[in-house]
Amino acid sequence: MLAPLAYRMRPKSLDDVIGQVHLVGDDGFLTNAIKNQLLVSIIFYGPSGAGKTTIAEAFATALNVHYRSLNAVTASKKDLEQVIQEAAIFQPLVLILDEVHRLTKDKQDFLLPHIEDGTLYLLGATTANPYLAINPAMRSRCHLLEVVSLSIEEISLGIERALNAAHGLGGKMRMSESARKLLATASAGDMRFALNFLEVLSLTNKTNIDIDDLQAISRVPNFIADQDESAHYDSLSALQKSIRGSDVDASLYYLARLIVIGDLESIARRLLVTAYEDIGLANPGAVQRAATAIESARKVGFPEAIYPLGFTVCDLALSPKSKAAANAANSALSLVKEKPLDVLDYLKLTPVNVREEDKYPYDRPDLWEKMQYLPNLIKNLHFYIPSPYSQYEKALNTNYQRLQKQKRSSNLDELKKKTG
Repeated sequence: MLAPLAYRMRPKSLDDVIGQVHLVGDDGFLTNAIKNQLLVSIIFYGPSGAGKTTIAEAFATALNVHYRSLNAVTASKKDLEQVIQEAAIFQPLVLILDEVHRLTKDKQDFLLPHIEDGTLYLLGATTANPYLAINPAMRSRCHLLEVVSLSIEEISLGIERALNAAHGLGGKMRMSESARKLLATASAGDMRFALNFLEVLSLTNKTNIDIDDLQAISRVPNFIADQDESAHYDSLSALQKSIRGSDVDASLYYLARLIVIGDLESIARRLLVTAYEDIGLANPGAVQRAATAIESARKVGFPEAIYPLGFTVCDLALSPKSKAAANAANSALSLVKEKPLDVLDYLKLTPVNVREEDKYPYDRPDLWEKMQYLPNLIKNLHFYIPSPYSQYEKALNTNYQRLQKQKRSSNLDELKKKTG
């Protein structure tokens, strides 16, 4: 009995890996590590189906080292003890640990000293954010390498390889370019999904596959099949504009369109941008809740991710809005690009040829609000324009107005004498 197509098509070497140029390209981290015969402990993190475990196995193979593969969910303490016993025989030994974020604290504590002294090297794989999900002690002993979601073109290449490879479908089935692109788009960066779907198509015994054949097996919404991908970006744009316009129903509708595609990363990025750009200082609590909910969505994945995402969309859409912070940042950025000015001497990290009385007064907090910070040419310029859309912003604005009445000076010697 043949192994699943996705398993048969797993790259055996880093040269066969699709995408991930920052890791396996000519100047990629792993490429350079192999050139220098450098084995290090690594945690690969990124979305499902992007090739984390495959890359780990190919890396170990390229370095010609003995490795064991375990899953953190099912691995017992005895399994880990056996790995350590093997490490006494095989040096070096690599432990490839899938879903490493699920490793319990006692098991992490058991492995730590062996990773520390080089008894074994860990190549972990996780869909979770390692900065939140991995024990800091474990994290500090590993390099963190992101495996990014595959592009439509990369997924399409993987489908083409599977169609033609002898260990794949062996050229027995053809697929139109439009159907291949549709499947690649619907896969949302997950090569495993694409190959599993392709294997189901192969069971129909059809020799030529078109869009109708894909939709006969699984209901793929028409807007996913948009040839220039504009419908996808239109949905993302409509989501942000609906939230900005406080239309919670429209916001949920466009969220649902994006969820059907399964593009969690695009949703996450758009909601984070929306939270900081459009809600901002009007409701900092909602911004923080959005960041937490989006991280939760990434941890649980689809289909359950719909709940934290739906929560966030409702929260942001119904929240008061303020673009004051976003506008201020953009205004400052525009000026810097147009007119870069030198930093005042007393603000520099290591000022040269500055008299002691003209140096920054670290020990005088009473002077800090009286000092000038902007370069002389723009010292009276304002980037931040107050907006009164929430109680929080009103409190900020009260303090802002107080500070505007404060006369600031760049003459530190005189300032120190006046208030000394």
